[in-house]
Formats: sequence, C-alpha cells, structure tokens
Amino acid sequence: MHDLDKKVISVRHLLTQPALSIPAYQRPYKWSQENLNALLVDLRVYRGKSAYRLGTVVFHQHCDEGYEQLDIVDGQQRTLTLLLLVKALIKERLPLLKREDLKKQLDELNAAITPFLARQHFSSDISHRNLHQNFMAATRAMSRPEFTEEDIDFLLNKCELVTFVLTDVSEAFQFFDSQNARGRDLDPHDLLKAFHLREFSHEESHLKAHSVSHWESLESKALAQLFANYLFRIRNWAQGKSAQYFSKAHVDLFKGVNLEQIGLYPYVESLRIAHHFVDDYNSQYHRRIDHQTMRFPFHLDQMVINGRRFFEMATHYQQTIADIVDDEHHEKNNKALRLLNTDLDAVARRILHTLNTYGSRTRVGDEYIRTLFDNALIFYIDKFGTQELSQAIEKLFVWAYTCRLRMQAVQIATMDNHALDNNVFELIKQSVKPSDVLNWPVGTIKKADIKGTKVDEIITLFKELKYHE
Repeated sequence: MHDLDKKVISVRHLLTQPALSIPAYQRPYKWSQENLNALLVDLRVYRGKSAYRLGTVVFHQHCDEGYEQLDIVDGQQRTLTLLLLVKALIKERLPLLKREDLKKQLDELNAAITPFLARQHFSSDISHRNLHQNFMAATRAMSRPEFTEEDIDFLLNKCELVTFVLTDVSEAFQFFDSQNARGRDLDPHDLLKAFHLREFSHEESHLKAHSVSHWESLESKALAQLFANYLFRIRNWAQGKSAQYFSKAHVDLFKGVNLEQIGLYPYVESLRIAHHFVDDYNSQYHRRIDHQTMRFPFHLDQMVINGRRFFEMATHYQQTIADIVDDEHHEKNNKALRLLNTDLDAVARRILHTLNTYGSRTRVGDEYIRTLFDNALIFYIDKFGTQELSQAIEKLFVWAYTCRLRMQAVQIATMDNHALDNNVFELIKQSVKPSDVLNWPVGTIKKADIKGTKVDEIITLFKELKYHE
C-alpha cells in the first residue's frame, strides 16, 4: 500500500511528490480565472481555521521504465491551480519573506515543481491559454500585501487534500466515476466507459490508459451528443427501431462481444480475424518506421467489440463525424456541414449551402429534420465513402426535407416516424453498391401538400431539382 493511500495531506506535501505526473489521457486544463478567484475567496474566508479541506485527489500508481509514477486520475484541475499559486508565490514573495521556515518550504517546492513542469506535455491550446491566464491572475493576487505570510502558511500547510492511490488504472477510473457520480445520475456513456474498462483482456490491460485517452479529452456533453445524436440513432434506425432519446435503458446496444471468451459463435470469427490481423499488421517492425498503420475497419451497424476496440470505435466516429458535421457551435445555431471541400457538383454544393444558411434552420423542428439528413449522410459515407456523394446528398436531402415541407410542426416523434416509415437507414444497411441507394424512388411533392412555413429556400430547391409539381 502506498503511503499516500487514504491519507489527508497538505498542499505542500502534495506538490513535493517526486513521482507526480499528469497522464496524456487527461482532459485539458479548463479552470478559468473565475475558478481561481473562487479558490482565493475560500482561502480568505477559512484562513482562521486550523485546517481547510480542498477535496480529493485520486492517483494511479505504476512504473514507467523502472521509475514510479503517480498519475493524477482525478484532481488535475485543482492540483494545477494550486501549483500556479505556489509558482506565483515563489516568483513574487520568496525574496521578500521574513519567516525562514516559509523560505525553506518555498525553496523545496520550487525544487519539486520545476522538474515536474519540465516532464509535462500540455498539447492542448486550451490548456496553454488557461494556464497562462491563471498564472498571471495568481501572480497579481500573490503580489498584494494583504496576502500575508500567515496566509502563505495557511495555503501551504493547513489547506489539505484527501488522497487515494490505486495500482489498477480501470479501478482508478471507476473510483473517479463513483466519486464524481455522488449526487448526480450517471450518464449512459459513463456506464459504457465503466463496462468496457472492465472488459479489457488481461493481456491488454497495459493499453487502458492509451485507449481511453481521447475519450477523457472530450467534454461529457460531447460524448453524450456523439452517442445520443448519432451512434444510437443510426444503429436503431438501421434495425427498424425507434430512436428518440438515448438513456441508460439503451446502453446494451453498445455492449457486444469479448473476443477472449471461449466458445464464441461462428459469426464472431470474422471480427476475431480482423482484430488480430490489424494488431499483427501494426506491430510489424517496418510499420513502426514509416508510421503507416491500419485502422480497424469499423462500421456503424457492426457488432461492438468490447474493451479496447469500443474506445477506438468511439474515437473513430467522433473524429469522422466532426469531419462531416460541425457541432462545435451548435448551441449558437451555427451548425454546418464540412463537405464543401469535397469534390461535389454544383447541385450538391447548393444544397449544403442552403442547409447551412436558410433563415429558419435554427427552429427546433428544422433541427430535427437536419438530424435526419445528417445521420443518413453519415451512414452513407461510412458505407460507401465519397463514391457518388453528390447524388447521395441530393437523394437524402429530398428524402429528409419532404417531411419538413409536409408538416406544419415537427416534433421528435415526427422525425422518428419519418425515419422508420421511409427507412433509408435499412436501405443503406442492405445496399451492396451506391446505386442501390441512388435508384431508390423518392416521390415528388405537390403545392397543396406543403404545410410547413418559412421554408421558401427549401421549396425553391425542390423546384430546381424537379421534386415539386
């Protein structure tokens, strides 16, 4: 048992740990100046107390090239903020201190913090920006005379944290999840993360941290959106099932097979072959030299492979969908398709431009129809790539937006019913070649059938495409 496990330690004790490390899979540093100021306010409020508890830090203890590392699984934001405060103290106050004990303590902290920072690689621009801004704010706060030597002593020696040390990374993640789940309901993707971490084979347990790194770099909202808006709906609609809301009742949809189990059915053999072939290919020496690696051939409607491949699948589709649909500013109503750099014909470009710009696109009902179109397009590209993409965009646009024109009001049930009653997802799933989709008959719409309002740009497109009588 590590001597930090289940202990209450001071800020000084935490930051002088020689094995302290921030793993690559951690999320960017996102604490803002508002978070920093809130911490400073707490320090002022509680500085008369004998001790002040700042929270919990969870470590994963392991060895890297023979050296111990204490990876911070939970508590990174708080730890880095405390480090910035101490760095600011060293910069602004160390030469001016009267108390010799505080001078010695800050010298020790400086000796520990300098190599720690040299070992860290903050690859995110978000981290760089917030670290810089918070350090400047900390420097201003620590330079003020009202932050006394007694306050410095309180910060270093009386502000405390509870530490836990686990030697299995999946246990550390699960402990982190349980700590952060107190008082809130777990999201479906949280349950999937815990399940698939447990499903790692013993031989692949050393790959857990790397496999989950991209997942951990994403905001919870982005993961929720990936599953609820895209993966869940495409998989369910392709099976002819309703897909309105993704909840914990649906997580089994993303639980598949464990390839290490004995006695798997014959249908799993193709997955096992692909799994081992990709690993063998990527492990070849010459592949490590020229960096040409093979991705696992994921498909949106395939059986999920538990453990490592699940996290790789989530990473693959988060990146793939981001290349097609810009959801980054969705809440600001700037959702856009990123396909304009693709070799598309003039008609397809006009369709995409209209969908990205027409005036009523931000209404709730229009967003539901956009969801239909986006998911169908993503599913088509997942199966056929960019083959005959211009024609596919035209066909899927007419299929989806016929619903918008026919309906005065579009609810989530309207979207769901249209997907199931005119199921292009089943068609794409069963298709062997693009023409199987492109030759699918989509009817025209009469003027008398149009009930939708404020959709003049869509009607104009239908007329130009000869789908409006």
